[in-house]
Amino acid sequence: MPSSSKASRTVPLLLPTWLVLGVFFLVPLILMLGISFAERGIYGGLRSIPNLGEYLRSGAFLANYARSLDGIFLKIGWRSLWMAVATTILCIVVSFPIAYYLALLAPRRWKGLLLGLVVVPFWTSFLIRTYAWMFILRSEGLLNLVLVGSGLLRHPLELLYTQTAVMIGLVYGELPFMILPLFASLEKLDRSLLEAASDLGAGRVQTFRRVTLPLTLPGLAAGIVLVFIPSLGQFVVSDLLGGARSMLLGNLIQNQFAVARNQPFGAALAFELTTAVLLLLLGYAALARRRGGEDPL
Repeated sequence: MPSSSKASRTVPLLLPTWLVLGVFFLVPLILMLGISFAERGIYGGLRSIPNLGEYLRSGAFLANYARSLDGIFLKIGWRSLWMAVATTILCIVVSFPIAYYLALLAPRRWKGLLLGLVVVPFWTSFLIRTYAWMFILRSEGLLNLVLVGSGLLRHPLELLYTQTAVMIGLVYGELPFMILPLFASLEKLDRSLLEAASDLGAGRVQTFRRVTLPLTLPGLAAGIVLVFIPSLGQFVVSDLLGGARSMLLGNLIQNQFAVARNQPFGAALAFELTTAVLLLLLGYAALARRRGGEDPL
């Protein structure tokens, strides 16, 4: 089939997708970029620029991006980064045994039910589930009630409004997004390869390291992307479970728009975060192509 004929058939099929992406992604991104170059008005909103040429020549349009490099904002960015990394690592540690059991060890008659339990949290609003964790982790909450009532502790733990509470909420919220891609990769695993490794004298650890893990890397990479990116921009969990002492980038951006009414600075922070996420996605896509595997996303 000639390439021109193939392209003429492909373009109409892709047109709705590109139209949706353009309207709901590219246009807001361009608007946000334009707002990030503006200045905040006295009472919020955007200040009118009397001399646009002088404004551009002086470099004042980059003031919001320069401000984002201040120490206090870099500290918030660093906190968001390491908490996202820690959340991703904890999700991997917790999810891999669960996905392995579901895919390779669970009885067939129970597999559907157990997999359904993984996605049951999605039936409830994430906000409601986060509020539930507030009732569990507060000083007079369920967790402390059980620990103190059983005699394990004499005084309740101060868990709510700490980074520990934020980490618990992040891991809980993102766990299904790590389990499901790992389960999909492990379920497609050829079990004869595991048997062959065992026949050749490989132990369980060596079989996992040299057979199971390499073959599940596409699912693991997809899980890392699906967990790390939302954790990096999360603001609901840190706002409800961490309070003011655990502000992340998502909280900072939300505060600039809703509280400080500094739309240009909030847009600059949001555009920087969006750019970082897009670079991570491009890096992941390049890695998937280089490995010759299919893109799980």
